[in-house]
Amino acid sequence: MANESGKVFGIGETVYDIIFKDNQPQRAVPGGSTFNALVSLGRLGVPCSMVTEVGDDRVADIIYKYLKDNGVDTQYVCRHKGTKSHLSLAFLDEKNDADYTFYKDYARVRVESPELGIGESDFVLFGSYFAINPAIRPYVKKMLRQAYEAGAYLYYDLNFRSSHIHEIPEIIGSIEENMRMSSVVRGSLDDFMCLYGIDDVETIYVKHIKPHCSNFICTNGSKEIYLRTSSIKATFPVEQIETVSTIGAGDNFNAGFIYALRRMAGRTLQTLSLDDWTGLIDTGQLFAQDVCRRFSNSISNELVRRLAD
Repeated sequence: MANESGKVFGIGETVYDIIFKDNQPQRAVPGGSTFNALVSLGRLGVPCSMVTEVGDDRVADIIYKYLKDNGVDTQYVCRHKGTKSHLSLAFLDEKNDADYTFYKDYARVRVESPELGIGESDFVLFGSYFAINPAIRPYVKKMLRQAYEAGAYLYYDLNFRSSHIHEIPEIIGSIEENMRMSSVVRGSLDDFMCLYGIDDVETIYVKHIKPHCSNFICTNGSKEIYLRTSSIKATFPVEQIETVSTIGAGDNFNAGFIYALRRMAGRTLQTLSLDDWTGLIDTGQLFAQDVCRRFSNSISNELVRRLAD
């Protein structure tokens, strides 16, 4: 099981986020669910590598520099000649929740499946459409299988969007396969409504998660967080804060959870008490709340300094 010497590998897509408020651009920053989490971990000095693909353009130059400036290893970033990097337009509503428009050519998405050298003390964070995209599924599956067989800790964030509902019959097998290799499955209630048409957490867990993975976290925006394991059933309140943008909230919940778990040297999930799980989820909330207070996809330097004290 993972310990604090472990490295974090992030497998996921990379986009360039342009954030709008009242239809006016506010900020542009590299992003992507796994990407945002790894940048936060890199800022904290956690050794981590991003496994992703980008184009061959100025946006890719920005992305490379951003990763390196934030302490994230780029040796597994695939850069494809003659292609453009992905863009995401995020339109914030009155609650500062985002509605997205993506500019991607999924038919041209390609990724290599290098030998990552993952060991049992390492972590793998993965999810979103990147983890189930049929065009690259064989390569992603190979990397996940490497990690699973090495005994690494795999954290799967479904992050399933309504734009892919029509693909469910084709991709549901890959989703379940990802769950079976995972140590923890996390998703939002919106994810599961899109995927299963169900908004009851207990039914989601018993029917769709537990047969594949025993550890489940379900978030629901500013509402309660639900935890289900083979021996624990708990609900955690979410502190109500004034938000600027919620774009990186879930991504940084993941980062905070992994950051805290990595510090529990040598512990297995099966040995964690409710107090242990509470600490993990509280740290996830701390990271999520920090990014919600500004136009940022990853945690602030203020929080980095606070955690270093």
